[in-house]
Amino acid sequence: MGQIITFGEVLMRLSPFGNKKFIQANTLEFYFGGTELNVGLSIANFGGSVKHITCISDDFIGDTAIAYLNKFDLDTSAIVRSNRPLGVYFLEVGAVMRPSSISYNRSHSAFSEIQPDMVNWDSALENGSWFHWTGITPALTQGSYDTLRAGLERASKKGMQISADPTYRSGLWQYGVEAKAALSELLHYSTIFIGGINEMNEVLGTDYGYSNEDFIEASKKLMLAFPSINKVFDKIRTAINASWHKIRARMWNGHEFRETEDFDITHIVDRIGTGDAFAAGLIYGLQHYDDYKSMEFASAACALKHTYQGDVNYATISEVTKILEGNISGRFTR
Repeated sequence: MGQIITFGEVLMRLSPFGNKKFIQANTLEFYFGGTELNVGLSIANFGGSVKHITCISDDFIGDTAIAYLNKFDLDTSAIVRSNRPLGVYFLEVGAVMRPSSISYNRSHSAFSEIQPDMVNWDSALENGSWFHWTGITPALTQGSYDTLRAGLERASKKGMQISADPTYRSGLWQYGVEAKAALSELLHYSTIFIGGINEMNEVLGTDYGYSNEDFIEASKKLMLAFPSINKVFDKIRTAINASWHKIRARMWNGHEFRETEDFDITHIVDRIGTGDAFAAGLIYGLQHYDDYKSMEFASAACALKHTYQGDVNYATISEVTKILEGNISGRFTR
């Protein structure tokens, strides 16, 4: 398992304790996270070698963020610093019928000013075997899109595996680039697609439904449009309410469709980062298991993330494996 490369913004999350709204709170707790960083930290918890590339503030908050990454033995050698502040987001955690609410403050963050000439991609990718990107980063600014594209060009030339989680969010993409065109260009470098019908419809300009039959047809069309992609994985979430969800996954690898059983998550502690936990479990799994077991491992990792406070999945390989073996009683481990 070579070095995994992740590239994206590091954010500080501020949230009242428990399920309070901000108007109720006098104190806040904070966590560091970010879509791509969450993937990297989770893989590091599985024992993987990970390098995260980003631009963060050149102040004590940035120093604290780097110290946090170093706790997980992440390679931070390619991180660049800026005199702009670290991006922040505010979260109110919902419960039962009340949904969670998020507000972002990242428009003028350190990462927003990143440019291709700030990252030495040849050096950054020297020991890399896998590059993971999401649709969040190219949606933020022209600079973040251009920098990601430069990294993907070099990773592709090196023959690295490149996993794409398009994560289309219409509320982003405010700087004049059309999402479909940008994501399509980046997908031409990618080999693994982690996304569902919504993401495929966005890049293909189609209107497939959510059935397994439509998923297979959409996956086939995606592979025709982007010949470098050879596997498609989709995490499916069924929400009963804000505190009770069900998770399963499905895949099409060019010749076989498979689907996992549901994981029933009846008491969600924290939903943030659960999709990232799935992606991390999949990336780790595909380097150790067959496609179906990789998808099962990813689903179990995703389910476990719902039990951890904060953005990051702290689960270990043994903890995920126990869930796969049916040990879901939550009894004491002595």
